[in-house]
Amino acid sequence: MAVNAPQSPRLLVNVDVPDLQRAIDFYTAAFQLSVGRRLGQSVVELLGSDAPLYLLEKPSETLPFADATSTRNYARHWTPVHLDFVVEKLEPALARAVAAGALVHGAISEHAWGRMVPLADPFGHGLCLIEFSGRGYDELLDG
Repeated sequence: MAVNAPQSPRLLVNVDVPDLQRAIDFYTAAFQLSVGRRLGQSVVELLGSDAPLYLLEKPSETLPFADATSTRNYARHWTPVHLDFVVEKLEPALARAVAAGALVHGAISEHAWGRMVPLADPFGHGLCLIEFSGRGYDELLDG
């Protein structure tokens, strides 16, 4: 009798935003994503990346969960979890993102695996644009 191996979980990326339409406009223009589905009045699924991106309209100053000690704040903030968008050409992607409302938070930097630039979306969420060169992150492998 064959034993079923456990399935790996699917990755869904959820981004809280205070203004759903403004977020749709930003993420579709900056990263060429497209609206997959509207799920009620406050959720939109964006497609075009490796994982679906869900924009969740959540008002500023509301609790993120029942026992939270602080409320949502959409000023620029830092978190160790952020979005990286891998693009073919960094400069045109950066120009699109800035035109859509992204804030640049540093110069383009060079790495063994390629180039990157740190940004924030209009809602304070950190993200980076990455242009891989050669083998991408595999350039970090020994031998």
